[in-house]
Amino acid sequence: MFQDEAGFGRINKPKYCWCNNKIRPSVPCHHIREYRYAYGAVEPITGENFFLILPYCNTDCMNVFLQELSKQYSDDVILLVCDGASWHKSKTLNTPENIVITHIPPYTPEMNPIEQIWKQIRSMGFKNEFFNFLADVVDRLCETINMITKDMVKSITSKDWLEVPF
Repeated sequence: MFQDEAGFGRINKPKYCWCNNKIRPSVPCHHIREYRYAYGAVEPITGENFFLILPYCNTDCMNVFLQELSKQYSDDVILLVCDGASWHKSKTLNTPENIVITHIPPYTPEMNPIEQIWKQIRSMGFKNEFFNFLADVVDRLCETINMITKDMVKSITSKDWLEVPF
């Protein structure tokens, strides 16, 4: 499985949109820096996925994510491919017995297919909208994540170099 985190918050970036000719679209925007973080793991070949919303990107939250992922797939051994974030390599990281962590090379986010899932979630649920409360962001994030299907994960994340011939 490929793992990563992404921040979702009240700050927004206006995106392109369509409107009638000779009308200039009005897109609300604000810069309040309050975030929650989606931790996720996806398996591109089967479409299996697991997400958890947590308050921070740090070792404590990563430990919570790993414990919950381990419980969800308790009968499996998971090879978890992560980037080089400090909380993925921390000495206080508690890796469950059924999870083995490996890392992609530095500065190669294109090697982590879950990056495309974050783009999909942003386009599905966070385009040209601002939120009055952080709880609204979390609600929308949960709704959008629940729209992600196994087929969608396979379609978005599958790469030729990931498939292993048997």
